Amino acid sequence: MSYLTRDNPASTAAIAMPRWISISIPVGVGVFLLALTGSAIAVPPLRLLHLLQSLIYIGILLFARRNSPWGYGVAVFISTAWNCLNLFVTHLFATGAGLLWTFIDTGRLSRPDTVMVFMGSLAHYLLIVACMAGFLQLRPDKKQWYQFFGGGLLVLVYMAIIILIAAPR
Repeated sequence: MSYLTRDNPASTAAIAMPRWISISIPVGVGVFLLALTGSAIAVPPLRLLHLLQSLIYIGILLFARRNSPWGYGVAVFISTAWNCLNLFVTHLFATGAGLLWTFIDTGRLSRPDTVMVFMGSLAHYLLIVACMAGFLQLRPDKKQWYQFFGGGLLVLVYMAIIILIAAPR
């Protein structure tokens, strides 16, 4: 197996990632896709938005398997943006955690879509850590850092566009 060197930057796909990274990325993507699906079931007007949003996570899975700086950037940026929105603006992370605790305590679930936001946020934390670690395993050069930030910028533009097009009004 060849390893990434400054002389052979094309070998990024051949880098052997630590097992925890190789497992954490698909788990994070899977849990987030489950949360999107649960939210779309609970709130039908969100279905188109969540379908378009799910394409991001399928891309993360495909690009991360190839150790692409673009894919790692997409994952870190979308996860960070989404979590910041839900922590500091909508406060749905805290609300979802409280509702989950109430469900565990009482067996009643009043807003499953908000609990899905909490689950999605946990999946995003896993993706942030695993994808940052995966990217740093590449020992990125300047070009790969540009690709990482380029992927992040592109996903934020895509997310803004799909929100404008598909978000319920």
